[in-house]
Amino acid sequence: MWDEFGLIVGAYILGSFPFMYLLGRVHGVDLRQYPDMHIALWQKVNRLEAFFGTFLDFGKGVAAVLIARALDFSPGWVAFAGVAAVVGQMWPVFMKFKGEKGNSIGLAMSGALATMAMFISLIPIALGFFIRTIPRLMRNDQPMKERLRLGGPPSLSLPLGMAAGFAVMPLAAWGTGQPSAVIIAFVCLFLLLMIRRVTDDLGEDLQQSTGKRSAFLCRLLFDRSEI
Repeated sequence: MWDEFGLIVGAYILGSFPFMYLLGRVHGVDLRQYPDMHIALWQKVNRLEAFFGTFLDFGKGVAAVLIARALDFSPGWVAFAGVAAVVGQMWPVFMKFKGEKGNSIGLAMSGALATMAMFISLIPIALGFFIRTIPRLMRNDQPMKERLRLGGPPSLSLPLGMAAGFAVMPLAAWGTGQPSAVIIAFVCLFLLLMIRRVTDDLGEDLQQSTGKRSAFLCRLLFDRSEI
């Protein structure tokens, strides 16, 4: 049992390590001041380092799964090591438990854990992405550079697609014959991602919002306090 405990703690610490934040600090940018560290890294630091930092950040979840497999842990412990790495990114010990939303590292980890299930879950995520992106690309009143800019205005379809994709993932894992422990891990991953989404600056949102129930639902579905 001590080996399994060490695996989960080690995966959490790996997920907590703030690669992107440290790259930003090297360039004098505090990425914590921006809503999304990934987008801020691309916009405030050069693209090569932004790509490298993003790759390292996503790779934490993949590495946790691959290391657990290489050490010959059971599929259940491999799955929960991956989830622990995602938890580390969402609530990192090195950043006073204030981290990212976990969507991207969650997808990367899921791809390493159950590739086919992850690809199935990409269907609603891709749909949400294209609903957001295609109208932007069709706008003739903006230059193409602006239309292709990473980030942009907040979207309703993408966070809803993300939520749907992670909700589908346990069903996709079951349909593709994954072990029950992997299915349970995906259920936990979905619940944790939704908890992170709802609780991010929730107190401030509730103080500013007139309808607490609507603020909660908007947070849950659209990752914002109001539409």
